[in-house]
Amino acid sequence: MNKIVSKEYFSEKVVKLVVEAPLIARARKAGHFVIVRCGEKGERIPLTIASADPQKGTITLVVQAVGVSSSKLCALNEGDYITDVVGPLGQATHIENVGTVVCCGGGVGVAPLLPIVEAFKKAGNRVISILAARTKELIILEEEMKKNSDEVIIMTDDGSYGKKGLVTNGLEEVINREKVNLCVTIGPAIMMKFVSLLTKKYDIPTVASLNTIMVDGTGMCGACRITVGGKTKFVCIDGPEFDAHQVDFDEMMMRLSSYKDVE
Repeated sequence: MNKIVSKEYFSEKVVKLVVEAPLIARARKAGHFVIVRCGEKGERIPLTIASADPQKGTITLVVQAVGVSSSKLCALNEGDYITDVVGPLGQATHIENVGTVVCCGGGVGVAPLLPIVEAFKKAGNRVISILAARTKELIILEEEMKKNSDEVIIMTDDGSYGKKGLVTNGLEEVINREKVNLCVTIGPAIMMKFVSLLTKKYDIPTVASLNTIMVDGTGMCGACRITVGGKTKFVCIDGPEFDAHQVDFDEMMMRLSSYKDVE
């Protein structure tokens, strides 16, 4: 049982939870995720660790209420307990000084992107973060991103905040003005697909985090099978990050829609 220390609403359906998990807080690195469960018969939910405080023994999770299980988690309040929090799981992000790194986050994908931005900045890179969402209300963690980025570009579909357009519009603007050594993208599968297509055109190495497709989180269920470079990989144990130019995003999106009728 893990106690919720604090709760904050980013929007009507997006919640930030700070949770007691001292061992995970000490061991976690950028890119790691946890599996959480609400109730003894609750569904396993994979969530990337947005941040951690080893001194306080807490980790921060950002949850979007989509189905029944994530809605139950979002309904918990400060002082309540999460039945299980297991981790850190997955492979940590490979961090090195490569030059200029553009980090593209869509919607709640900005949360798992934050520790990666922090790590690349600490490694001495120039970091440009592009945050994208449908509307101004859905932009999250903007101030935290600004603290760890050399520049933050905001893109909204409706133009209610920042610049009007998609994340790819902001990305191409950066590519056209300066050399980009690496791109990292986290968000909806369709967004990552088009970011990958754009960076492939400009021959920019790109990493995509595919944690949204996971279920079990330990390689046992097989639900997160994807094809990378023509080979079968499991997101939970081989990833969650992969060379975006090698990922079969169309196959991934078909797999993501497999359980829509029962959600």
